[in-house]
Amino acid sequence: MPKREPARGTPAGSPRVLRPVNDVPQRARLVDLGRMRYGPVLNLQRRLHAARVADAIPDTWLLVEHEPVITLGRNARESNLLLPRPLLERHGVEVFEIERGGDVTYHGPGQLVVYPIRKLVRFREVVPLVRSLEGAVIEALASFGVSGERWSEHAGVWVHDEQICAIGLAVQKMVSLHGIALNVATDLSYPQLINPCGLPDRGVTSISRETGRAVDLVEAKQALVPALGRAFNVSFIETPAQELGSAPP
Repeated sequence: MPKREPARGTPAGSPRVLRPVNDVPQRARLVDLGRMRYGPVLNLQRRLHAARVADAIPDTWLLVEHEPVITLGRNARESNLLLPRPLLERHGVEVFEIERGGDVTYHGPGQLVVYPIRKLVRFREVVPLVRSLEGAVIEALASFGVSGERWSEHAGVWVHDEQICAIGLAVQKMVSLHGIALNVATDLSYPQLINPCGLPDRGVTSISRETGRAVDLVEAKQALVPALGRAFNVSFIETPAQELGSAPP
């Protein structure tokens, strides 16, 4: 059984909040993409990542709800797909192999996905980045009366033995991409097509299931975005998706 950590606890040496030295809130763009297929958003992430590496744009956080898709990270095993790829695709579930860490993850309607395209100062900020994301999710869940937990062996947020938020990041040239997927009102039959995060004996849950009522993505964003701002000491500037066209290809 993985070792659990208290919902608001922090591992020694891993600060939950990443703050600049002068503690002045940093500005970052926040772009709500609405509902989109995974492929175009993956291409957008990579384009924004290249622009952030070149300091052509500020830190940019994307919010999105995906059509059904399964992604396989760098450590993924094909055996964690419980149906063959052609059969998944015939059922309308796309499959992508990507550069993030972790194993197999499902994205789909009713799930709030956040992609931070964020420049790090030092590589040792990677673990605090993950912990800050977890902390923000735990804070957001608390506003719904849901108690989230960390597990020391696996990134993400859990409610009892079930995963409610998956986290998988890549950091290339000191800029992050990929991010978190919070189950809000997700159809929980879809994650049964995989071993989530490569853990066959662990289930998944959602905010709606835990609260016993229908929670929509608007409510989830209203809880999570301010929590992310506090966790990272960031002042988000809401930016129309059309403005992303200024990022170089």
